[in-house]
Amino acid sequence: MINIPYLTALTTLFSYGLLFAFGQLRDLFRKFLEWFSSNKLQGYAPICLGLEDFYTRRLYLRIQDCFGRPIASAPDAWIDVVERYSNDNNKTLKRTTKTTRCLNLGSYNYLGFAAADEYCTPRVIESLNKFSLSTCSTRGDGGTTTLHEELEDLVAEFVGKPAAVVFGMGYVTNSAVIPVLIGKGGLLVSDSLNHNSIVNGARGSGATVRVFQHNTPSHLEEVLREQIADGQPRTHRPWKKIIVVVEGIYSMEGELCKLPEIIAVCKKYKAYTYLDEAHSIGAVGKTGRGVCELLGVDPADVDIMMGTFTKSFGSCGGYISGSKELIKYLKYASPAHLYATSMSPPAVQQVISAIKVILGEDGSNRGAQKLARIRENSNFFRSELQKMGFEVLGDNDSPVMPIMLYNPAKIPAFSRECLNQNLAVVTVAFPATPLLLARARICLSASHTKEDLIKGLEVISKVGDLVGIKYFPVEPKKQQIEGRVKLE
Repeated sequence: MINIPYLTALTTLFSYGLLFAFGQLRDLFRKFLEWFSSNKLQGYAPICLGLEDFYTRRLYLRIQDCFGRPIASAPDAWIDVVERYSNDNNKTLKRTTKTTRCLNLGSYNYLGFAAADEYCTPRVIESLNKFSLSTCSTRGDGGTTTLHEELEDLVAEFVGKPAAVVFGMGYVTNSAVIPVLIGKGGLLVSDSLNHNSIVNGARGSGATVRVFQHNTPSHLEEVLREQIADGQPRTHRPWKKIIVVVEGIYSMEGELCKLPEIIAVCKKYKAYTYLDEAHSIGAVGKTGRGVCELLGVDPADVDIMMGTFTKSFGSCGGYISGSKELIKYLKYASPAHLYATSMSPPAVQQVISAIKVILGEDGSNRGAQKLARIRENSNFFRSELQKMGFEVLGDNDSPVMPIMLYNPAKIPAFSRECLNQNLAVVTVAFPATPLLLARARICLSASHTKEDLIKGLEVISKVGDLVGIKYFPVEPKKQQIEGRVKLE
């Protein structure tokens, strides 16, 4: 968990307090103006009620130029960011025809497959000519191609499970599958920092949901013991089913899941394990097989494995892998499989080709080189940021590196100044994070060179000094230490 420095917490709360107070004052004047306005719709309730869009109107719109920046290139190591301007104090933004070439530290392109690739791209173009862009049908009707079946077999083999099923969207893979797996009378125990897709899936399931402290197996055991002893609400009958949901790499923290300990607890209390590997599959592990490989966990010990193709594989969609009985059931019962248009064939081919490169089936060792490079880039960049005095979250080998900003004024200051110096970064704030824990999320790629990383570090260090986000002492450089030793 993050321990916020007392002074930082105080100034952050004060800043949000000021924004809230002035926002309420402006809302008061807005009500007076609306009272005399003749544009009100008679008989209609307001579509956006007061506090429901207060944060958007009074906080987000002030800095919305820092979010949703359009790009005019592939999300490679360097991207073209479209310049925008506003004539109404950021309420609306208009695109220009100008672009700025920026170093990309924001995309999930972990292995560099999102740009043109010598092996993947020709095969994707070939599949486009053969199958067209869309199947225009669901998987249950006419939307299953030979590519979909090939990908499902390949994914199952890659992650080490008997079978798999693919979906057209990563978010839907969680939000539409979890309600199929568990319902009323079941208990779903979720990590407190799980992704929103898991949260919405849990809410829509009808199951009883309990939360355990982030990445804390001991608290998970306490929750399971207490819930099993109490049973279902009111009736106190035994739970029909218990599922524990965790992530391989937490997308806002960059932390690796304590999977071995969590699996041990689940086995002890006969609970199923659901592992979301959206950010870890393809990105960590010696051969890219995710946290199971990295942490030495047998995939057979994980009951349900979920992942997406939007990060390491340069495509779209997601998958669920597990036993043959589970996958057969999901194909019959999941609305994402029965009612949604199937994954685009060229996107399917992109994933197939990317996995083959990772496995070395393209006849080269580029896959192994990409995996080694993303690991080296991640560990080097994290180490250098920490030496500079930044508060960096996450673990080694993780390509996700959040830099804590905290104060709301530092969110736009950091983002805009980085863009001015040709560095594209992603800043994240409420509601994606707790209100006081705003951060910049750095995502590295195997396509970044050492020169790219050094350039990024120089800019971040300069902007960090300007904005004031170096919350820890700067580590002395090696040359300075050697000079002191010689003097002594």
